[in-house]
Amino acid sequence: MRAVTPPAYGPGLAVVCVTYSPGESLGEFLTSLDKATTRPYRVVLADNGSVDGAPEAAAAADERVELLRIGENVGYGAAANRAVAGLPADVGWVLVANPDIVCGPGALDALLAAGERWPRAGSLGPLIRTGGDVYPSARLQPSLGRGLGHALFAAVWPANPWTRSYRQEGAVAERAAGWLSGSCVLLRREAWESVDGFDPRYFMYFEDVDLGDRLGHAGWLNVYVPDAEVVHTGGHATERDAPTSARMLAEHHRSAYRFLADRYRGARWAPLRVALRAGLGLRARTGVRASP
Repeated sequence: MRAVTPPAYGPGLAVVCVTYSPGESLGEFLTSLDKATTRPYRVVLADNGSVDGAPEAAAAADERVELLRIGENVGYGAAANRAVAGLPADVGWVLVANPDIVCGPGALDALLAAGERWPRAGSLGPLIRTGGDVYPSARLQPSLGRGLGHALFAAVWPANPWTRSYRQEGAVAERAAGWLSGSCVLLRREAWESVDGFDPRYFMYFEDVDLGDRLGHAGWLNVYVPDAEVVHTGGHATERDAPTSARMLAEHHRSAYRFLADRYRGARWAPLRVALRAGLGLRARTGVRASP
């Protein structure tokens, strides 16, 4: 059989924003893009069934903005996959972001410049601020030891060594990381296509952890670029009501189990998977009861 040559992508830039009734935050995000880069760009709103009219209004107000109606809530990763799949071949760089991100001046150009410095960078992530604090958005992969230590002790002992190691807090230099926050990440399309994008089995949470892991195994790097800065205003999707918060907490633990179970397959790891499912399920239920 003849080898299949991967498509060559051009230097074009696209922004994929996954929306689900984003409200006013979407407009703030789109406005911030003009100061974030001097390069021309297009925007695709991958809409998971918004009912607030914000994506439609944004697309009507700017010819650079395209609305892709998914028709149902398929999750963050699956919606992003559909948007990237529809981009033309001249687009070689894709920023995938939440609508509640505000990009700092020059942030996107800083990520693109880092992509030139790191030719094996498959993904590049900015410094992310939440409420004025720096969010640990470039972390190590959650190995079994680090993951269990973080899960068990983070809430009662925030400075425990497993959490500090996993979160990589205090590391401020441009560097390779295990994974980057999917709330705002620049992707080299060649790398993205080489691993088939996000795994759609993750409805929300851990799709970025999984992507970073698969990119690393495929020979790409995940590069943290603190010179690029964004603000994650956050919370518009999770703070609506208690049932929504409870569901998202449950999804977080379900995705955590999927990530670890995928990496510990086979009969000999079956007892570990049973223990992980039970432990994460208990932690999720405890978290729901503890939530206001």
